[in-house]
Amino acid sequence: MTVPTCQTLRPAVGILMLDTRFPRIPGDIGNPESFPFPVRYAVVPQASPTRVVEEQAEGLFDAFVTAGRALVREGVGGITTSCGLLSLFQDDLKAALGVPVAASSLMQVPFVDRLLPPGRRCGILTISSSALTGAHLDAAGCARDTPVGGTEAGRVFTRAILDNAPDFDVEAARADNVLAARELVGRHPEVGAIVLECTNMAPYAADIAEVTGLPVYSIVSFVNWFHAGLAPGRFPVPAT
Repeated sequence: MTVPTCQTLRPAVGILMLDTRFPRIPGDIGNPESFPFPVRYAVVPQASPTRVVEEQAEGLFDAFVTAGRALVREGVGGITTSCGLLSLFQDDLKAALGVPVAASSLMQVPFVDRLLPPGRRCGILTISSSALTGAHLDAAGCARDTPVGGTEAGRVFTRAILDNAPDFDVEAARADNVLAARELVGRHPEVGAIVLECTNMAPYAADIAEVTGLPVYSIVSFVNWFHAGLAPGRFPVPAT
């Protein structure tokens, strides 16, 4: 993939990117316009969507560490990744890199659960229900019985991302995400909010919120929160 450039030499957030060629549309973590602040990117060689999602990133940890250390040397204050299933690397990455790491959007699930009223709980929408294992949930601090829905039965989205397609029908991908969210809520009426596991789902978060009537949290919401701690804003001091 072509790595987006940033407008500053020292952005607070560094993003470890899978090695992809599919379009990075606005809202996708790989599009710098998705954030109201600059970010810095590093592509992890050979980290294809298939290898990370379907093969649990086996054999790739050292490559993620190498790319992450390069970002830290460039001055970033914290690291995230472009795949929610990299929750498996959360503890080892933060130990290896020595800076705060927010490896997965799934880490929002326990917090969102605490926000919801009695009888309601957070659900997860993922690119592949079969690939999202108990080990991924454990690593992100999620309960094993968290309701999960996936887009793999759709026409475009899962196939385009996992096959690393050079192009895809964005509106069809949007429809896949909306349908999967509706099905998740239909199967689990107790779901009171949704966390999007896949970082390529964030462009469709508003559509999902509109059709379900629920709060929707994505990697974009997570990185915005993460950045707020790494680089707190300054406020004008009132004149005395």
